[in-house]
Amino acid sequence: MFGWMAKGAVVTAMAVVASLLPAADTSAQVEWGCRLPVFGPGSQYHPRIRPKDFSPDVTNAWFPLKVGRTLVSTGVKDGRKALNLVVTTSRTRMVDGVRTRVVEDRLYLNNVLQERTSDYYAQDRCGNVWYFGEDTAELDGRGRVVSREGSFHAGVNGAQPGVFMQAHPQLGRKFRQEWSPGHAEDVFWVIGRNASVTVPFGSFRHALRTLETTALEPDVLDTKYYVKGIGQVAELSMNGPQESLRLVEIIS
Repeated sequence: MFGWMAKGAVVTAMAVVASLLPAADTSAQVEWGCRLPVFGPGSQYHPRIRPKDFSPDVTNAWFPLKVGRTLVSTGVKDGRKALNLVVTTSRTRMVDGVRTRVVEDRLYLNNVLQERTSDYYAQDRCGNVWYFGEDTAELDGRGRVVSREGSFHAGVNGAQPGVFMQAHPQLGRKFRQEWSPGHAEDVFWVIGRNASVTVPFGSFRHALRTLETTALEPDVLDTKYYVKGIGQVAELSMNGPQESLRLVEIIS
């Protein structure tokens, strides 16, 4: 999740949410035959996973993972110039019995590698994208690992996979993107299916817009924009320090 809590913040993320949240779309609770998990309390969150229903080949229109493609975004984080590279690799990894696609994420601040992450995604037979975990490392100026906080694998120590992107996104329906109590608790929901967004890569009029927050940083709220055939094109903080990433280039 992109964003950290501002010191002395007085506006809560949920106050911002209340002004943006549309009425929930309760249709299609069973996504073309694939039952997606009800949000519910974390203690009751145990999505049913059948490995045979999943594939590492992610073709979801809103979040396609084309092997060999790199999304290049730039912006600001922690008051420093940010460069983010997201690479869909040809590698796969078994997580919780499911073969997932490995996506490498590299974040540079002022041209120094600050964080490297391997993310694990899979798509179910109905086209929904699930997130099965990550291995993340925060680095110091010399490239030494100083923290691996946030790393988790579904099926290990109570961690569960989460829904990252529906095949047919519903307005207002809340999902856990990941669930590792005390380590990874991001949630998201869609607030627009025809949003307009402009980034260095281009202008788009029919983008999907989401909100993200986490109980681990309750005063932080981020918004993301996704475009069909591309995936994420922008990530902007709405509550907390002003931080941003916008797509500037796609390398195939």
